[in-house]
Amino acid sequence: MLVRVRAKPDEGAANKAVLELVAQALGTAPSRLSLLRGASARDKLVQLD
Repeated sequence: MLVRVRAKPDEGAANKAVLELVAQALGTAPSRLSLLRGASARDKLVQLD
């Protein structure tokens, strides 16, 4: 899945925006998602718990 957000990568704001967008697309709560890899990279690995 390819997503783009406009949030700046300041203090994790962009990562939070990505998780919220993915959660919305999957129809689940953002709290069920975990960022496994890529906190400071463009490519991210997200786990659905």
